[in-house]
This record gives sequence, C-alpha cells and structure tokens, in this order.
Amino acid sequence: MTDRFRITLAQLNPTVGDLIGNAEQAKRAWDVAREAGANLLALPEMFIAGYNPQDLVLKPAFQQAAMDQVRELAKACADGPAMAIGAPWVIDGKLYNAYVVLQNGEVSAVVQKHHLPNEAVFDEKRVFEPGPVAGPFSVDGVRIGSPICEDAWHEDVAETLEETGAEFLLVPNGSPYYRGKHDIRLSHMVSRVVETGLPLIYLNMVGGQDDQVFDGGSFALNPGGALALQLPVFDEEISHIELERLDYGWRVVDAAKASHPSEIEQDYRVMVEALRDYMRKTGFSKVVLGLSGGVDSALVAAIAVDALGADNVRCVMLPSEYTSQTSLSDARAVVDDLGVRYDTVPIADSRAAVTDTLAPLFAGTEPGLTEENIQSRLRGLLLMAISNKFGEMLLTTGNKSEVAVGYATIYGDMNGGYNPVKDLYKTRAFETCRWRNEHHRAWMRGPAGQVIAPSIIDKPPSAELREDQKDSDSLPDYPVLDAILDILVDQDGSIADCVAAGFDADVARKVEHLLLISEYKRFQSAPGARLSRRAFWLDRRYPIASRWRDTT
Repeated sequence: MTDRFRITLAQLNPTVGDLIGNAEQAKRAWDVAREAGANLLALPEMFIAGYNPQDLVLKPAFQQAAMDQVRELAKACADGPAMAIGAPWVIDGKLYNAYVVLQNGEVSAVVQKHHLPNEAVFDEKRVFEPGPVAGPFSVDGVRIGSPICEDAWHEDVAETLEETGAEFLLVPNGSPYYRGKHDIRLSHMVSRVVETGLPLIYLNMVGGQDDQVFDGGSFALNPGGALALQLPVFDEEISHIELERLDYGWRVVDAAKASHPSEIEQDYRVMVEALRDYMRKTGFSKVVLGLSGGVDSALVAAIAVDALGADNVRCVMLPSEYTSQTSLSDARAVVDDLGVRYDTVPIADSRAAVTDTLAPLFAGTEPGLTEENIQSRLRGLLLMAISNKFGEMLLTTGNKSEVAVGYATIYGDMNGGYNPVKDLYKTRAFETCRWRNEHHRAWMRGPAGQVIAPSIIDKPPSAELREDQKDSDSLPDYPVLDAILDILVDQDGSIADCVAAGFDADVARKVEHLLLISEYKRFQSAPGARLSRRAFWLDRRYPIASRWRDTT
C-alpha cells in the first residue's frame, strides 16, 4: 500500500486558444514532476484551452483540436507520472468542462463539471452541459476526488466523492481575482474539508485574460481546516506537495506558506498583470497614451512602465490654450521620473480649424459642451493616428468614477485598446498613486521611488477644457460621488439606500441619472482590468435603452 503520494502543482498561465503553447507548458511541468518523482502532475481547470474561452469553445474544430492535443500529451507523457489537465471534452455529442486524467499514454478518466456557474463573469450554462456527480479516479492505487472549481463551492459533489471512496480532494480552478476573493475561496474549501474529513488541495491558474486576472494563491488544507501549503498570488510556480498516509487517513505534509500582500498592492498588481498579458496575448509590445498632467493618466503611465518597461511606453501631451503651466510641468515630472518617451502635439490650431469649419452650421448658438468635447475628440484622433503609424496600442485612462457617470468623452479620451484603471474609483486612484510612490516590488519594471509627483495627486481634478474648469463644477466631490456609486453599482442599492447612508436624495438621483444615460458609452468602451465584483462589462450587463428610474 502506498504510504506517500507526491503531487506537482502547476500554477501556470495559459493563453486562450494557444493549444500547442499550453500543451508545451504542460509538458515542461510534467518533466519537472518526473524529475521530482511525483505520482501526479496537476494543472488548472480548462488549461489546454485557456480560460475563459467563452464561445470559442463552441466551435467544433476547436473542440476537436483541444481533445487531439490532450491525447498527444498523453502519448508524450506516457513514461512517468500521471497528468490531470483541464480541457473541453465531447462525450456522446455533448460538450463538458472536464478534468482529464492521463496515464500510461492514454486518457484514463474524464471528470465532468457538474455545477456550471452562471453569474458575474461566468456564463458556462450557455456553452457546457452539466456532468454527472461521479466518483473518484485512481492514480497509483490512490483514489482522488476532483470537484472542478464551482463544484467545490457546493457540498453535494465533495460529499459524493467522499462517500464513494475518495481519499483526498484535488480542486482544479480557473478563478479570477476580485477584492477579498481569496478569503471567500478559503472559507468554502474549509467547509468542504469539515464536511468530508478529507484533505483538500486547491489549484488555481495565474495570468490575465481580457478583463480578468487569475491570481493563483493555490493552497492545501488538512482535516479540520489547518492550512498546510499556500503558494504566492499572481506568480507562476511549480510546487511539489507531499501527502502521507497515517492510521487515520491521508494528511498533507506541512510546507511553505506564502504571505499575501495588501488589498491595494493586489489591485495594483492586477492592473499591471492585466495590461502585461493583454499586450502579450494580443501581439502588441508598445503602448501610447495621452499624458494630461492629471492623476489618472499619470497612474496609467506608471502601470504601463511597470508592466512593459519604459522603452515600450510613449506619453503624448496634447495641450490647448486651456492647458495650465502646472499641468505641463506635472506631465514633464512624470516623464522624467518614469524615463519614457515624451512627445508634445499642440491642438490649438486643429481646434481652430474645426471651429471655423463648423462656424456656419453653429452660427447663433452659444459655445458649450460641444466645443469642449471637440478638444477631447481631437486628442483621440491624434493619439489614434500615432497608434496606427507606430503600431503602439493606445491606452485609455478613464477611471471607474468617470466611466460610471459619462465624464469621459466617447470617440475622444475613451479611444483606445485597453484601460488599466477602468474598475478603479477616483478616490482609490489617489490612494494607489501614493502607494506606488512609497513601494517597489520585483515584478515592477519601472523605477523605485516617486513616479507620480505629489502636486498631481493633491491638485483639484480638472479636464481643462475651459478656463478655470474643475470636475466639481459638474459632479459631486469624488468622495461623495464614489460612495454613492459604490451603493448604486457595487451594492446594487437604491436611492433610499443612499439617503440612509447620509447622502442628499437629489444628489443621488443626479448620479443615478448620469449612470443610466451613460450605458451606451460603456457599451463601446475598451476592456479593462477587473478589480471588483461589479466591474463594467460582464459583471454588470444593463440595457442601453431603458426607462427605469428609481423613484424611492
């Protein structure tokens, strides 16, 4: 009887659709596992396809290619440890989210996911069939139960596995980050351990995919809920875990426990990793952004440098007659601190030309928001021209507060391919800038020390589209605005909830009105890093045309 069992955990970063590249990663990890004398190499959920493949996985040619790739892996990894890998799998014409076990050159077991998540960013009921609640699979005489991701958030699958002879639980995941997610995962997994009395190993992937970042943080629990292993968040890591059989069953041998960083650091890391992987996985290497001298563009510049390195970031100042000397100086300070390329493209002449062109049509009307937005749209036009000419992806810089209430100009400063700060409220942007000035980590490619001048953080926010303009001229102060938005967006609350929290009802209604009439803008906005459970895109899907208003 086997008294020790070694699993190699591959907390890795697959790419959606890169079947060959993902298989090569799996093979390299298997080589490490074989060298370490492991019994089993475990890879995350849907690893061969990358996660989340969305409707790509509905394509029959993709399904067949993924299954063929897994079978080729089985042949290539015949002489050594077993491998368990997530993959789309077709059985009797039905498509499943599966965990496929490879042994001795063949597919020896196919575990099918039973509970298909259909909330937040997940829409698995559209694409997969629910599998049966089945028993464990066997590797070297040890019976292993594998609830796939969501299956471990429900008690029935784990209990069935325990009742049918599983000796421990191995949970493969594609679980993306949002604030506080790790503690929620840990709580659910402790429940499964307490209910079944079995050790549990939770394996998550890392890396960015569109708006989501998978944060790793894989861990192992012994019966009673004691933490036996914890891997770092966000980092790729191949780690070996030992289980030993005692008189009272299997136990995970105590191993290293990585500490997790603060929430603000994790948010910043997500924005960096999201941009880094979005660039790599879409084939871009360089970015360009408009640098206004304000806090949002300065923060995006810092994120871009930390993600890609200063040599791959171009910042462009596009001043008008309303651009203050302070903004010019602040933008220059960011450029000097980060070491990026800096270009200045004045827009005054272009703006005058557009104004003259429209003058006959606009005769007899008063200048206003239209004329202000011409400046923003000119900037968007010029930045897109630079992007096209030099093959540099344009980053857009609107924070969640602005995106929520439409305080970003469509076809202007909303132009771009990616927005790292899309899910970061303005008040959090200020906090994040201060944090970045005070901290540096090995995963950052930018310099240590101050990268965003304090004068940028401390000055009153302004779009500088007219003389002496301030954001507070047309919006509540950001602490008030963000608190109301948190209630209306993140908590799905009502006007009554805003009033109960101490906010003026008319102010809350104004914010709600701006939020709802801006839906069409968000529908056309660039993707951006997801930090919360209510990010704008898959988390919050509202109709564009809607007459609903909260009358409470």
